Amino acid sequence: CCGAGGGFVIGPAVMSAGLIGILAVGTDLFHIFAKAIMGSGIHRKLGNVSVPLAMVFLIGAIIGATTGGVINRFFYEINPVLSDAFITTIYALMLGFLGAYAMTDFLRARKAEKRAELPHGGGEEEVHGGKVEGAEMGNLPKRLQAMKLPPMVKFDYDFTPGGRGISWLFLVLSGVLVGLAAGIMGVGGGFLTFPIFVYVLGVSSMTTVGTDIFQIVFTAGYAAISQYAIYGFIFYTLAMGMLLGSLVGIQIGAMVTKVVKGITIRGFYAMAVLAGFVNRIFALPAKLAEMEVIPLSNKAGAILETIGVWAFFIVIAGFGVWVIGTFFANIGVLKGEEVRA
Repeated sequence: CCGAGGGFVIGPAVMSAGLIGILAVGTDLFHIFAKAIMGSGIHRKLGNVSVPLAMVFLIGAIIGATTGGVINRFFYEINPVLSDAFITTIYALMLGFLGAYAMTDFLRARKAEKRAELPHGGGEEEVHGGKVEGAEMGNLPKRLQAMKLPPMVKFDYDFTPGGRGISWLFLVLSGVLVGLAAGIMGVGGGFLTFPIFVYVLGVSSMTTVGTDIFQIVFTAGYAAISQYAIYGFIFYTLAMGMLLGSLVGIQIGAMVTKVVKGITIRGFYAMAVLAGFVNRIFALPAKLAEMEVIPLSNKAGAILETIGVWAFFIVIAGFGVWVIGTFFANIGVLKGEEVRA
């Protein structure tokens, strides 16, 4: 429902269950790769995938994923505990920043939407071809799209007559950053692609969701095979179990994007990212204490980890209720669209 492979949820979950960091990363990447194939097919039918955006983006993503895999194995070979602490720290820092930013943006956009609904409230939504974005493009994307450094990549024809355009250079640089995160954290990079595409490059939420899932097929597949599978860092049985659940989750999540605005998708994203952040930030003290970086008893570390695990699953349960509730509340609308199609 928010274009990510779900690694920022699965990663913290399996590490909380006792899987060492590097094995969690490799397994996560493998499962996300297979899941993204299903998800991209669904979003392709919904018209949410921009192949030109994805292909240029992947040039940088492959470079970044290779670098990330090398960094992870380097720390693991020095000390597996150091590797776990490194991965947990990166998770906490990135998810904390992105989650806070996305939630702030979501709440601000919701406030603006409610103001626009009042008589003479002003405000506007982008509507074209039956799709609603529900949030205006910021100043940074406008400035970047104004830089005509050829070749330009065109997208979002559904929202703007003639489409929007961004230089290939910004796409490649974004790809390097996302690929690096994918290689280190065991995610498809979707949790990072969403804010970069929406808040930096100015891609609509709908197009971002589909294109993100599509690029994950290649980013996660490449990283899983070249950086982890050949070194024995994938738990295949666990990955297969994840995929069984995904068969249901992907269908529901993709269908929900047909009946919600771009603002709501941003809310889904923010809530899920913050859940991963809460889990890893509470797990970090125990990792640092194990390395003797900070003084903390084993009991205190275990208590903090337990708090993080419970908080994580409570937030994720709330996220699940929100998405699945939205699906069932609009099931009549979805059936009507399917019949018309």
